[in-house]
Amino acid sequence: MIRYAATIRTSIALLALAAVHATAAGEASFSGARALAHLEAISELGPRPSGSPAMDRQRALLADHFRKHGGTVAGQAFQIRDRRSGKPVHMENLVVTWHPDRVDRVLVGAHYDTRPFPDRDPVDPQGIFVGANDGASGVALLMELAAAMPGLAPPVGVDFVLFDAEEYVVAPRDPYCLGSNFFARQYAADRKAGRLQYAYRYGAIVDMVADRDLSIWQEQHSVDWPDTRPVVDAIWDVARRLEVRQFVPRPKYAVEDDHVPLRMIAGIPTCDIIDFDYPQWHTTADTPEACSAESLEAVGRVLLTWLREQR
Repeated sequence: MIRYAATIRTSIALLALAAVHATAAGEASFSGARALAHLEAISELGPRPSGSPAMDRQRALLADHFRKHGGTVAGQAFQIRDRRSGKPVHMENLVVTWHPDRVDRVLVGAHYDTRPFPDRDPVDPQGIFVGANDGASGVALLMELAAAMPGLAPPVGVDFVLFDAEEYVVAPRDPYCLGSNFFARQYAADRKAGRLQYAYRYGAIVDMVADRDLSIWQEQHSVDWPDTRPVVDAIWDVARRLEVRQFVPRPKYAVEDDHVPLRMIAGIPTCDIIDFDYPQWHTTADTPEACSAESLEAVGRVLLTWLREQR
């Protein structure tokens, strides 16, 4: 897409300038500039709805990126029929495993599809939806976190799960969160059958975390569920200690996101880290210009510290 040509050049320059990933203490740091460069590169692919060629290109890009950083990448494929055409649509979650020998694990997830159309756009609801914040921001954050995962101290292992079809929605009654529902059912079935040698301690979903005017309120379901509230408390306590003021220690919205099937079907206590106050939501204005490196770094620093404190 021509409109992002300058953005891609900026992305490449930022990644080249930020090649060193280590702090003076030897631990990998989280760079908002690198994360924003990843966001811009993903946005350059254009709309990435489930089953599209752009989604295929994104999947290949991500698999290559995570493998280069030492992750083990596996696809989890499934299929639905499009309600408009009746044709099958290929969908595929990506599971990136760090330290597979560790049986006590934490799941960090994000959806990597984009809505087929910007249906809330007041001018062009059938226009081009790039999904820079609503889609690419969570993915970019995980891409930047990847550098720190090989050095993550025991005992906890981490899986990144990139969910497909979080919003493959073309009609009012279409269901959300198809990828996380599929993942949750598989995990629950495998646990019941005794096929798993590991278990997830906690989970966290990151969604819409790059807004220039970022406010991460506590999500209401995550606060109300007794098994998930400790996850919320721990993450927001990290933000308090790091003086990351974008995290607001009060609930505001109840959001039906990928954390719901993970908790309700798979039994994984999972919280949602989301900024739902985003004016560009589901409009053509959800572009990299509405996102910021500072916001990505705020969330990334908190999440990385939380992961490092798991004992």
